Amino acid sequence: MNTLLIAPFSPVTVNSVREMRRKEKAIESIEEMKHILQTVKHITIAMCEDNLPYLVTLSHGYDPEEHRIYFHCASEGKKIDILKKNNIVWGQALIDEGYIQGSCDHLYATTQFKGKVTFIEDFEEKKAALQNLIKKLDSKPKQVEEEQLTEKSINRVAIGKIDIEYMSGKKAEDVIISL
Repeated sequence: MNTLLIAPFSPVTVNSVREMRRKEKAIESIEEMKHILQTVKHITIAMCEDNLPYLVTLSHGYDPEEHRIYFHCASEGKKIDILKKNNIVWGQALIDEGYIQGSCDHLYATTQFKGKVTFIEDFEEKKAALQNLIKKLDSKPKQVEEEQLTEKSINRVAIGKIDIEYMSGKKAEDVIISL
């Protein structure tokens, strides 16, 4: 069992985390891990129901002060059903720099995270979460907010928030293997 501290967050006990084998690839900086979450357009989260894994890729917004990820979805469906039974998720944000031809190597940076999902019911909190998402994803956020962020649209959409409890990072910046 490992107890991990994500400054400035509380210690988290994680039973299924083992030490990284390739320590030279570990991202040590919390700020660098947060940067990856802020930079990527999509994250993938894994959830589980009755010992069956389920993965989804989501567009998202990230609030570095609250250490929280926001996502939107329909108010019903498989993802909602699973998360109502088991709200613990593992996820990954990936910056893919691509396979390096002729070297048998791949350059990347990732942030992996564990967290708990809750769905926002409060109108103002939902609106703020949607504004976070829109600012991250749209080139004209003010226009989208004015045209589409109505009381009806806010009430209709489900907004999930992932409160991150643990995260780690890994990267390969240089070609290590050469054929």
